Amino acid sequence: MKLILLSGGSGTRLWPLSNDSRAKQFLKVLLNQETGELESMVQRVYRQLSEVVAPEDMIVTTNRAQVDMLRSQLGNIPIVVEPERRDTFPAIALACTYLSSSLGVKENEIVGVVSVDAFVDAAFYQKVKELEKLVTLTNAEIGLLGIKPTYPSSKYGYLIPKHHAEYMTIEKFVEKPSEEAAEQLILEGAYWNSGVFAFPLGLILNKLCKKGFAIKYEDLLDQFSTLPRNSFDYEIVENLTEITALTYDNYWKDLGTWNTLTEEMSQQVIGNGGLSDDSMNTHIINELELPVKVLGITNAVIAVSADGILVTDKPASSRMKDMLHEGLFSRPMYEERRWGWYRVLDVTKKEGREVLTKRLCVHTGKNLSYQYHYHREETWTIISGLAIFIQDGVQKLVQAGDVLQIPPFSKHAIYAEIETEFIEVQIGSPLVEEDIVRITLDWDETLSSYN
Repeated sequence: MKLILLSGGSGTRLWPLSNDSRAKQFLKVLLNQETGELESMVQRVYRQLSEVVAPEDMIVTTNRAQVDMLRSQLGNIPIVVEPERRDTFPAIALACTYLSSSLGVKENEIVGVVSVDAFVDAAFYQKVKELEKLVTLTNAEIGLLGIKPTYPSSKYGYLIPKHHAEYMTIEKFVEKPSEEAAEQLILEGAYWNSGVFAFPLGLILNKLCKKGFAIKYEDLLDQFSTLPRNSFDYEIVENLTEITALTYDNYWKDLGTWNTLTEEMSQQVIGNGGLSDDSMNTHIINELELPVKVLGITNAVIAVSADGILVTDKPASSRMKDMLHEGLFSRPMYEERRWGWYRVLDVTKKEGREVLTKRLCVHTGKNLSYQYHYHREETWTIISGLAIFIQDGVQKLVQAGDVLQIPPFSKHAIYAEIETEFIEVQIGSPLVEEDIVRITLDWDETLSSYN
């Protein structure tokens, strides 16, 4: 069985910790009971799945903005990068062509699809593995995993069974009904649709062929923008007749709002903060070094990051998406990258020129790419660590107190011998990602020649 892990979303409901590149699944707020360290939802899901499926049998599909963060948190898992966001059907279709043409997976092999942002017990993923056997045994077109509802929700789709024994056959779907309709569906024995799928790889390849699309990965990449902007449920599942399902009656939760997320956090204060004794059921999540103190406030969330500050009553936190206005995510103020992280400290604009100040951390043994810029000059001030700085082919050792001047068109990179932090001041216009020109550099050869 091959598993496709879906990683997407823009993180609007968990602002200000989440942003356009750091969606909810990357927030390190959950406790790993085995290590005692904080982990993110994607790390938790990957850890749980690794107990059921071999890591080499998993791939992730995501958008460009999340690639570095996935590399940082999961390592070298294969990643299928969507050229643009087009919902779950295009994402899954592209991943299936990658499995077929790049990895040589046969059309009759079962493929599972799971999201990386569910909060479940490890037993849930045993059910995912059981779906593989069920689809093979019943010759079903697709297998689903139904969740026993705990309340009438309008956020989920519902599976209506027509037969229920060791497994279900599905009569119909109801996608996101009203709460009143959901209550009646639950009385009739309906289950939540968990968004977990299992199907023979050929199901999707045949669907693409019938619609006139390529089934080779590189070719479908070129056609990606023409794929239907549709969910996998609407495009595939609702058009099938031979559908089977397993049920899961234990703990399953979507941590999509601050209210639900804080229910699963192991500590009330993360970061530099303090609560008075009468601040009951209140959580502080602070990513800045400035202290946050809360006195006499109950049932609230105070979330602080470089992107902003949120103070909300917990039930009201579900309205977060309604308050977000155009331009809020125009520039992520904090990002994890494959080499470390950066935080924006200040952004100003004077006389037609922008000045952007960042604090960057490059982890031990990691490097920034060898690159140059057309429209900006940079000044780096090393504040800690030890690193090799390369500028226009010349290498030198840098440490705390060193100041590095990088004019436009000057090729430069840095490799951290030990974890290195520095302040970067960019001056120019426009200060955009498109002004980075990356150059291939053989780091093994470069570092060996230095040593």
